[in-house]
Amino acid sequence: MPLSMHKLAFKAAEASHCAKEQGKFWEMHSRMMTDQKMLNDLNAYAYFLDLDIAQFEDCLKTNKYADEVRKDMELADKLGINGAPSFVLALTDPKDPQKVTGISFMRGAQSFATFKKLIDQALADVQP
Repeated sequence: MPLSMHKLAFKAAEASHCAKEQGKFWEMHSRMMTDQKMLNDLNAYAYFLDLDIAQFEDCLKTNKYADEVRKDMELADKLGINGAPSFVLALTDPKDPQKVTGISFMRGAQSFATFKKLIDQALADVQP
């Protein structure tokens, strides 16, 4: 969820998708979140993760994932998610795993106790 107030966030979101091509989406995501000083040089993260730099650079230059990032942002907006971090908690329907029930939203950084309470409540709601 690239925040509009962060001028480097959109390209960073694209970079995560470009890293995904090489099997390192979460590694790229984690690296950017823990060390944001290098967001103006996304190649530095790619080097650190030992990505194929030419492939990574080509992916970024062509804006290959820009539309995908925009679609994700539109979906987040429709769901009322307007910041990061945000979490969606839902249970899959045992009769149809493509459907979810009991959707809850958590906005902002939350404590373990808050997560546990919501998860325990969701599980209690489906107990026979």
